[in-house]
Amino acid sequence: MRDVVEQLQRLGMSGYEAKAYVALVGAGRPLNGYEVAKRSGVPRSTVYETLGKLVSRGAAYELHEEEGAVGYQPLPPAALLERMRREFDDSMESLQSSLPTIAAPPEAPPTHNLRDAESLLTRAGDVVAAARSALLVAAWPEETALLSPLVRRAAKRGVEVSATCFGTEPDRAGDRAGEDAGGRLLVVVGDRREVLIGGLANGAGWGVYTQDRAVVLLAAQYISGVRR
Repeated sequence: MRDVVEQLQRLGMSGYEAKAYVALVGAGRPLNGYEVAKRSGVPRSTVYETLGKLVSRGAAYELHEEEGAVGYQPLPPAALLERMRREFDDSMESLQSSLPTIAAPPEAPPTHNLRDAESLLTRAGDVVAAARSALLVAAWPEETALLSPLVRRAAKRGVEVSATCFGTEPDRAGDRAGEDAGGRLLVVVGDRREVLIGGLANGAGWGVYTQDRAVVLLAAQYISGVRR
């Protein structure tokens, strides 16, 4: 249940809202506030406020019973997820047109460091997913496997993909350089506009993302040279 609650939170519900919704779905029948609090762990002092928020967002409905009692019934999960998908898609479509209009040109090319493996791989995935015309990737088998689904999607949408997998041909200079550095090199260039360069070893990761044109050019030429 914890995973479901966490995923609902990622989609915009508060922790209490997610717990209350899961309790309603798991009951199979309408519940009153006391029952929701007991099943979900939401404090009784806030359970009616939480249920009111679920009703406001359309994730639950009030059922007025005899003698003024109020029960709560959840929107079926399939309907809730479809509604969330539509709302997310609508928001994304709106932001794609509105956000660029308020963005000020950066005084310097965006650059930031990445200090762990998760953030490094997530940012690499961002670069792959954002590519629209050309994608250059140089990675070791472990990272190649993780990025492959996103790379395949890029190819399907017409992106020209050039990929190098280190470690498969030991005589290449790039492979030896990666081994000598004490880590697995990862380089991802998107549309010759942005680049992620990093390394991974023993569960740790480090690297840099930048749109600096000189660094992007250097990385692109490096991958092209390794492929020769």
